[in-house]
Amino acid sequence: MSTRDHAGRADRARRPAPWVRTRLRAAPPAVLLGAALAFVLVLLAAALPRALDRGADSALRTYLRDAGPAATSLLISAPAKSGQDSPERLATALATLRSRVGAAFRLDPSGPVHGARGLHPRSLSNPELARPETVPPQLGLYFLPAVADHVQLVEGNWPAGGTADGPIPVALAAEAAATLGARVGSVLEAPSSVGVPLQAQVVGLYRAGDPAETYWTGLSCLTEACLSLTSVLPAETFWTTAGLVGPESVGRLLDWGVRAEDFWRLPLDPGALRADRLAGTQAEVASFVAGPDAAELATATGRSELRVASDLPDLFARALTRRFAAAPLTAVGPAGVAGVALVVLCLAAGLTADRRAGELRLLRARGGSRAGILGRLLGEGAVTVLPAAAVATLLAFVLLPTPRWTAALLGALATTLLALLALPVRAAVLLAAPRQAGGRRRAVAELAVLAATVAAVSEVRRRGVAPPGEGLDPLLVAAPLLLALSGALLLARLQPALVGALARAAGRGPGAIGFLGLARAARGTGARRGVSVLPLLALLLAVTTAGFGATVLDAVDHSRLRVARLAVGGDAAVTAPARGSLSDAFTRAAAELPGVRTATALWTDDDIALPPAAGRDQATVVVADPAGYAELARTVGRGRFDPALLAGAGPGAPVPALVSADLAGRLGREAFPLRLAGGTEFLATVAGVVDGTPARPEATTALIVLPAGPTALKVPAVGRPNRWYALGAIEDERLRALVRDTTAAPAPVPAAGSRPVPATGPTVLTSAAMTAKLGADPLQHSAGRLFQASVAGAGGFALLAVLLTLVRAAPERAALLARLRTMGLRPRQGLSLILAEALPQTLVAAAGGMLLAIAAVALLGPAVDLTSLVGAAVPAGLRPAVLPVLTQALGLAALVSAGVLAEAAVSGRRQITTELRAGDSR
Repeated sequence: MSTRDHAGRADRARRPAPWVRTRLRAAPPAVLLGAALAFVLVLLAAALPRALDRGADSALRTYLRDAGPAATSLLISAPAKSGQDSPERLATALATLRSRVGAAFRLDPSGPVHGARGLHPRSLSNPELARPETVPPQLGLYFLPAVADHVQLVEGNWPAGGTADGPIPVALAAEAAATLGARVGSVLEAPSSVGVPLQAQVVGLYRAGDPAETYWTGLSCLTEACLSLTSVLPAETFWTTAGLVGPESVGRLLDWGVRAEDFWRLPLDPGALRADRLAGTQAEVASFVAGPDAAELATATGRSELRVASDLPDLFARALTRRFAAAPLTAVGPAGVAGVALVVLCLAAGLTADRRAGELRLLRARGGSRAGILGRLLGEGAVTVLPAAAVATLLAFVLLPTPRWTAALLGALATTLLALLALPVRAAVLLAAPRQAGGRRRAVAELAVLAATVAAVSEVRRRGVAPPGEGLDPLLVAAPLLLALSGALLLARLQPALVGALARAAGRGPGAIGFLGLARAARGTGARRGVSVLPLLALLLAVTTAGFGATVLDAVDHSRLRVARLAVGGDAAVTAPARGSLSDAFTRAAAELPGVRTATALWTDDDIALPPAAGRDQATVVVADPAGYAELARTVGRGRFDPALLAGAGPGAPVPALVSADLAGRLGREAFPLRLAGGTEFLATVAGVVDGTPARPEATTALIVLPAGPTALKVPAVGRPNRWYALGAIEDERLRALVRDTTAAPAPVPAAGSRPVPATGPTVLTSAAMTAKLGADPLQHSAGRLFQASVAGAGGFALLAVLLTLVRAAPERAALLARLRTMGLRPRQGLSLILAEALPQTLVAAAGGMLLAIAAVALLGPAVDLTSLVGAAVPAGLRPAVLPVLTQALGLAALVSAGVLAEAAVSGRRQITTELRAGDSR
């Protein structure tokens, strides 16, 4: 080996070891814990925006799909002109429209629908056709070039040929032909204004492959005959359907339909729309509906009268309103988690800095510059934090794919920067020149926080939540966090006095463990005596966030139930068909269904004639058992009354009645005549006033409620109820099965020689089904999941904050326990001492957080609108609820207490043994 090699080795041996490598090797557990903490924080910071984006996109797309293909399409039409329409012109216009619209939006894979149609169906005069109530059926005509891909010819031929003055060849749906009584070869005649009837000959029958297919949206009655009502009272039913013509008969649609139009429906693909671009998409669609793009479409197709219509602008506006209305509520939970995570980061940095305080001061004493020391600490952090942050960011991008990445990347970068700078900043404070205690500065800072809290709460209460369209309301998000911060500062001031009083009370007891632990909790631990604000702040933020979120979710559930009950009239409702009634077998069996708490059957009619003194022609009358109906009205919250008001009617006395306020002022206390269900006339008298009825949620005026017993004696027909209501946990499917088994609605009597009209059965509604429907919106699911995840995350970080506080005080506590152990302290008593020291802060914080959560709801509740989360319009305001807040507070207190107990049991004995072996150097 050469001399040069020996010199190189000697030089390397004399060279000092790299700082970062040495420090990382010196405390591997601390390095791993720091990397794990950075990984979790960065993962949450990157994942949250992406999860919110995915939830918003999913909610928007589901909302649009639920609206139906017709509402999410551009409906384009142009008047048809005689001699100028042909299948080729329709196809050319379609290609032009697709190229223009498809360049701005992605079209739905189901594809566009186009064709021509007559605008007015004609009545058919054939006497052999079905007439449910003597009204002749109607037939409309369509030309659909691509219909062969969606139907199957079952009899005859497709329409083709035909002469200009002969019958129009048409094809009918086989189901429609069977309903009307037509067949292949039938010539259908329709009267015309010129005296010569128009004729259409059935040349073929077809059957749709899937009548529910998107293709048939908006193509009325092409797959079956539809039962319609005349617009003239009394309304009568009649059949209407439509037939298909061939390409040679497109020009004759004008004759049959009086007017005709060419139409194109271009469905947009909801799966390609994004919530963050919704405002721009709304403007683009509006331009196609009534703007420059609409004019360009008319010019490109050569149709000056081209019209474009769509419900998409209104749908987009409602979607934006829903999103912005839910944004403040969904942001409170993540903001609370971010606050607790920041506290944990500060505690972790403080723990590391305190552990290395001697080392850092020694380096400073030996001539190290503050900048150099902080730079080395920053280098240590870069080696541990940056790889963990990069892996966490990549994992968030992979697990939660979404086209938007800016917010997630900015959140990850900001969190990484905080994790990098936390220790250097804490070390800079530690190495700074010592200053006198800043009691005045602390008081000023606390007063500033209190003033900011009062200002934020007052402003939110004064102006309410930011109007829809203005984005996230920062004040509504910041106000609960400021309340928690103010509460933490206040508790930090009050806790020594409160726990000190408990310590003095414990000192008068027989044992010393409780007194010693409580005294240490009141005095605080560490180099700087006093209660630390950071652990209190973490716990208060967690409890306040959890309590506020739990109150919101509880209010949403109760609001949905109220809305559903108001719409249904109870928890379950069964309504007989028109002019029908419910059987006694059904009412008896329904009352015995599992979950039924209260059931009542009643009779209603909306067309009861009133005497001239009432000032109204007609009224809604409800005949019901007073006791059951009063319970129903009280639970639903509509039309409450005292059932005693409807009691006491003798055989010859007027029947007591509850009336709406408008009738009460006109009828007075005098008896007035009533005639129900074609029975004899009887007298009724006003016994009270009601504000509505569960049987008619929308009826608030011209309402009369009568007791069933006395009224049935006057008019026996009202003893056959046509409605049934119940309260309780009633299964929707079980009730529907009972209705099918025990009721059979009578079919309307058909006219002579006509086909019978299908019978319609009772209508069944349940609050459970309606509540599930209201809560099926992904926007609400996303908000609920976000609240639950926020509660879990805040609880986990709060537990970590408490454990870090325990670890920070562990050396001093171990020394104390070692001294006490030499004086005869038993291990179980040592565990009790640790719990007596650590649990008061947890319990005080849980109680304070519960009070703060209730206060936050009470102060901010009037500004909260839950409509977007409920799924229906509800009155604005959020009321405090003790039970959900108490549940969250107790759950978090139990979690933290269990963590403290586990930490004490696992590490307490080891710390004492280590201290006893090493000796006490303090």
